[in-house]
Amino acid sequence: MSDAPPLLTVRELKSPELHAGAPFAAVLVVKKLQVKTASNGNPFLSLELGDRGGSFSCTLFGDSPLFDPIKNAGDGAVVRIEGRSDSFQGRFSPKIFKAAVLSEEQIAAEPGLVDALVELPPENGAELWAEFQTFIDLIRHDELRMTVRGVFEEIGEAFRYAPAAVAMHHAYRHGLLEHTLHMARACRALLPLYLEVDPDLALAGILLHDTGKTIEYEGTLATKRSRRGILQGHVVLGYQLARKHGIKARLDPERLERLEHIILSHQGEPEWGAAIYAATAEAVFVSMIDNLDAKMGMVQRTLRQADPAQEFSERLPGLNTVLLTRPVGA
Repeated sequence: MSDAPPLLTVRELKSPELHAGAPFAAVLVVKKLQVKTASNGNPFLSLELGDRGGSFSCTLFGDSPLFDPIKNAGDGAVVRIEGRSDSFQGRFSPKIFKAAVLSEEQIAAEPGLVDALVELPPENGAELWAEFQTFIDLIRHDELRMTVRGVFEEIGEAFRYAPAAVAMHHAYRHGLLEHTLHMARACRALLPLYLEVDPDLALAGILLHDTGKTIEYEGTLATKRSRRGILQGHVVLGYQLARKHGIKARLDPERLERLEHIILSHQGEPEWGAAIYAATAEAVFVSMIDNLDAKMGMVQRTLRQADPAQEFSERLPGLNTVLLTRPVGA
């Protein structure tokens, strides 16, 4: 008989049925890796490891033989780990004593491995993209519609597959498309309530607001910020895309300025990444819908990944609280 521990998913690792100290093995993606320094001056790795069903954080100290191999592998590496179940401050945080970085050949040789590691939205990506095209067609102003279409002719393939964030919301393949389409649906439902909002500008602003993220983020199995993403950020990158294609489409200066303002202000607060506060009816409208869908996206993802045996989720940084995950009446 083999002494190898069972190969488990993140959902199984977080299950209360896995008792403290239980041995396990797992194949996971390094979603996030940070080198930090402890109070005694020694380095350690703060890791986020995950698969399509969720993720967890753990720590590797500098004196561990695993420190250098994992550090050198970096974000996006696929690792096979062995360890024992443990928790820290109520969160699953295992002790890892074996780790091996899988090569591209080893990953390709395991049927279904990539699908098991890459998180997807509940809606089909091709259907999301087809519906997205119909919202571009709803923009009645010709030059505004041409501006939007021009942006997506440039970035469409990247936009279809990009995540909407590194960690906070819709942080998975097709996440950016899902987030933007949900906002467009909300926009169409809410516009009749706010007659002061120009429908074409609001919809164009929503479709373009996060397009800079196709440049800000990079990576296939894990998302990290690119050089331009770090130096400029998605707000400025999206503004540049809109301006470039607005000028090309001969969009009138006032509408172009208002469209640029929506993109520059959609993050809401400068501390959240906005270049400026929203100062038009359309910009306020788009910023509020963006905030709503970002937070509800966190809720939806948490409920999808919830353990039926647990009443509350772990603390969600984006909501500053835990979330009650049991349905009404359960």
